[in-house]
This record gives sequence, structure tokens and C-alpha cells, in this order.
Amino acid sequence: MGSGMQYTETGSARPRWAVVANGDNRRVSLFAAATEAAGHGTPRVVEWGDVLREGGHHFADDELVRLDSPGESAEVDALLRDVDDPTRVEGSARWYGRFLECVTSLSGGRRLDDTVDLAVMFDKRLCHDRLLRAGVPVPPSPTSGGVSPVRDWADVRGLMEEAGLRRVFVKLAHGSSASGVLAIETTASGRIRATTSVERTEEGRLHNSLRVRRYTEEREIAAIVDTLAPDGLHIERWLPKASLGGRSADLRIVVVGGRATHAVVRTSRFPLTNLHLGGARGDLAAVRALAGDRWAAALETSERAAACFPGTLCVGVDLLPAVGWRRFAVGEVNAFGDLLPRLTGLPGSGAEGLDTYAAQVAAAVSFTPGGLPATRRPAASAAPPTSLAPPVRPHELPRNTHATV
Repeated sequence: MGSGMQYTETGSARPRWAVVANGDNRRVSLFAAATEAAGHGTPRVVEWGDVLREGGHHFADDELVRLDSPGESAEVDALLRDVDDPTRVEGSARWYGRFLECVTSLSGGRRLDDTVDLAVMFDKRLCHDRLLRAGVPVPPSPTSGGVSPVRDWADVRGLMEEAGLRRVFVKLAHGSSASGVLAIETTASGRIRATTSVERTEEGRLHNSLRVRRYTEEREIAAIVDTLAPDGLHIERWLPKASLGGRSADLRIVVVGGRATHAVVRTSRFPLTNLHLGGARGDLAAVRALAGDRWAAALETSERAAACFPGTLCVGVDLLPAVGWRRFAVGEVNAFGDLLPRLTGLPGSGAEGLDTYAAQVAAAVSFTPGGLPATRRPAASAAPPTSLAPPVRPHELPRNTHATV
């Protein structure tokens, strides 16, 4: 397995790389460093902004085409969401529709990111349903598959009561980086509390903040949810997480070419463990010791989740460890979850000494969409690929995902 990702010259011309990205983002420089170190030269950068303005882009047949995040650009964000302030929360459904149209407008080249995979990963309801159908453990959800539209706070309360859920995460169906996420707790006496990074202005506008806050008045929580609902909401049970050093913990596992190659522990004193919200990296060695013989199961669960998106070279899996570190569930699968600077590969992964970008460069040359690595496949108990839900095409997505496009 250790040699599975090593690139070997075969006498053919070196790969020609192209990356669709925001050119001034550090992701591009990190990826370019990886291609240059592998002797593949500097990738050609195609700007997301140019693709959006020009209505598409065509790649040469021999180009390896990698898509990177369109985030962290106020200009691109405005083109995708029509917002006047990048901190605004609203507009995620419009972002989703325009992003998929933009990706669909790309043609040619050898693509490493499947359009349909992206459509599912960027809709938490569809992603949850695909994982569930494949036998991947996920938190229970009354909105899986998008069959239960959530119109307002009253719908959220109704779905919680119907499913017997007192603690849930309410998430924007098309959100990322904890945007619009609320961790909601209710008690038998009717008290309610929401933990979130959303800040609501006196005018009712919602903004993402770097400060996590708690709302304890139901009218305030209802006002936030009612504003978010037109963009589409996903509800899932808030699973009790394992702890590390007295802090709530979860894992981001990067899977490249079917193999779990990199892992980072995220810890926080809040339910939201995102590093930009005050979360901190935890001690991976300590987690592996706590998990013991279950660490292999954690990696296998991540690989099974990634196998649900066989047309995409690299995904970041958010893994939720149960109390005691003996069981694991998948919270989300992220298309652009590989920004983990200076982190090198796990022992036995084939990516030892490589960062997440170098691992992708090494694996991409032999990547076959739909394939799984021969050295480590999902356990026999996992549902085979043929049991997955039929592929979802962008025009077949739930109508409410495009409600504000």
C-alpha cells in the first residue's frame, strides 16, 4: 500500500495541469507547489470569475482539470449570490444553482471532480440520503433526501417533535464553513437554546460572525430560521461527541483516490468545531490511542463515504466520534475539504511525507472515476456500489433547491 501513490514516469509527456480557482488564493499556490515538486510544471489557472462572466471554458483533451473552492473572493461571491456583503448568510440557494451552472459550462479535459458528485455534496439533504442508502452511518435526519421541505421555524419544531429529537443541528442545505448552522437544544419544560455564529441585525439581516453566541429567546431563534428557510434547510440529530482534553472533538479525514490519507482532530468548547470559530487542532496520536483497534474502522467509514462519490478524486469527510471513541458517523462530505497546510499523510496511507495536494498530484495520474483502490476496499458489510441511489442530475434536484435562483 505504501507505494500506491508514487508517480512513475512511463515515457509519456508529463501531465498538463489546469485548475479552476480564485488565482490569488493560497490554495492555488499550495497546489502549484505540489505539481512543481512532482516535476509536472505550473498548472494553468482558470479564474472562477472569468468562467462565470464568460459562460464557460473549454480544456484541451490532455489537460488534467482540478476544481478548487470558489470561496474567499468577494467578487466571485457577489457573482454567485448577488449579495452586497460577503459576511451575509442569505443567498446560498442562489449560490448553489449558479455554481452548478458554472461547473456544467466547463468542457473538455480529464476531469477530477464529477459534476453530479458536486451537486450531491453541496446539498446536505441529498448527501445524507446517498450515504444512508450506501449503509454509511449518519445522524438520523427527518429531511434526508429533501422529501420534507422546511418552510419556517414551525416546521422545524414540528419535525423535531415528530422524530422525537430534542437536540438537533439545523443547517443551510447548501451552506459551508458553518454558515447558518444552529445547534438547537430543547428541554422537557419547553426551554430552548441555539448556539450559532449567526448574528442578526436590528433590520433582520443575517451575518456570519467569528464569535459563537447563544440565543435563548424562541422569537429570536424563530426569526433566524424563518430568514434562512427559503434557501433550504437540513435537520439532523445532534449526536453526543467524544471529548479530548475536556473539549468536544471530531475529525476531518481527507480521502484521495479512495484512500484515507490525512486526518486532523478539531476540538472546541462549543458544538461547532470549525477552526475559524475558535476551534483548535487536537492531538491525533492521543485520538488513535483512545480509539485503539477502532481507528481502522474510523478510516474505513471515511473511505466508504468517499466511495459514494466515485467520480471525484479527493473529498474531506467530517467524522463524528461517539462518546468513548468506539463508534463513528459521517456528518458531511466536503468537495473542497483539503486545505490542511503542512499536514502530512497517515502511516500506511501511501501518502507519508506528502501534504494533501501532493497526495492528489501523485494519485491523479492513475485515477479512474468509479474505481476503488485494490489495497483497501470497503468491508463486506458495506453496501456495494450498485446499491447506491441512482445518479442525481442537476435538473432532477428538488425544486426548492433552486427556489431563489
